[in-house]
Amino acid sequence: MLSGHVHPDFERVANVFERQIPRGAGGAALCIYHRGQKVVDCWGGTRDASGQTWQEDTLALSYSTSKGVVSTLMHMLVDRGLIDYDDPVSDYWPEFGQAGKEEITLRQLMCHEAGLYHIREMVDHARRMLDWDYMVEALSDAIPIHKPGRAHGYHGLTYGWLIGEVIQRVSGKRFTELLESEIAQPLGLDGLYIGLPPDQLPRKAQLIPSALMNSEGNSMREMRRWVRGINRVLRVVGQPIDLEQIGSALIPEGMDEVDFDSDEFAMASIPAANGMFTARSLAKLYAVLANDGELEGVRLLSRDTLWRATEVQNRTMGRVIPVPMHWRLGYHRVATLGPSIPNGFGHAGFGGSGAWADPDRDLAVALTLNSGVGTPFGDLRIVRIGTAALRCAESR
Repeated sequence: MLSGHVHPDFERVANVFERQIPRGAGGAALCIYHRGQKVVDCWGGTRDASGQTWQEDTLALSYSTSKGVVSTLMHMLVDRGLIDYDDPVSDYWPEFGQAGKEEITLRQLMCHEAGLYHIREMVDHARRMLDWDYMVEALSDAIPIHKPGRAHGYHGLTYGWLIGEVIQRVSGKRFTELLESEIAQPLGLDGLYIGLPPDQLPRKAQLIPSALMNSEGNSMREMRRWVRGINRVLRVVGQPIDLEQIGSALIPEGMDEVDFDSDEFAMASIPAANGMFTARSLAKLYAVLANDGELEGVRLLSRDTLWRATEVQNRTMGRVIPVPMHWRLGYHRVATLGPSIPNGFGHAGFGGSGAWADPDRDLAVALTLNSGVGTPFGDLRIVRIGTAALRCAESR
């Protein structure tokens, strides 16, 4: 059974969503905006393995969905003239300008062309990810794995500190404070955290064991199975991928020992991977992006900056994710819906969460959950939800 509300024009979406919620342990929340109106806001299932029900304000770990949020904050600083996409990062972060990184631009960071995704070679243990200052120093010292701008590879874990530290250097404020004051408060969001405050911990959904990265390596094995399966397909067409390169980017040493379900992990600030969100907050943020940068009298971005931010930067096969992601600046295409949403953009996360905007339909969709499995850029349940949402929007 679902809780919440659904506009009659979008009942089909709610029916599809209800069928996606696990029948055993596990829950999810879905929120959709169309033409600036919240038309779906529902949730169901359980927030933990003991069977406690998912609540209206439940927060869910959303992995790489965090990258779209971080990127939006960066675009706001560009919009204010504090930095430009083609400025060298070292102009604002002097320690970064060494070891072949002197000319790397913000644009190259945001479209994954900087060659700084190989986190396994930067840190001795995955627990280093809990220490912002350590990771910033490691990235300052890092040598690009390829010449910046010559190729793109998904900066699956390093992206957050790269963009987050530039945000801090440009603004002079802590990343978490800026996220709250510049996005969450103006939009009246009820759950948009990257670095969960202690008083919000009771709202956190528990990861269900099948999706836990530290539960006997289950999710690590899932990711490795996904990589091997994709590699078999690509070998058939003569384009095998480098499995070691993918592991270096996504699985640093000791990853199985990091408890992604712990309070310690939730309270750390890992802007590429540990956002704790409600679907309601994600959907409203993307509704702003779907509506030319403004919603309900609050403007986050000018139309010009939003156009620059969502212009496709590369279309070729990536060195980490072996499919063309059509990277914008911090967002990727809505690959699960293909040509039916050519101008759509957003970001999905390992475990199944995701959020995207379709400016052609003035539509925004967000899904959070605690029991997903799948690829590092989402699982397939959002395909059915997204397809239903597009049909409802078109017939409305």
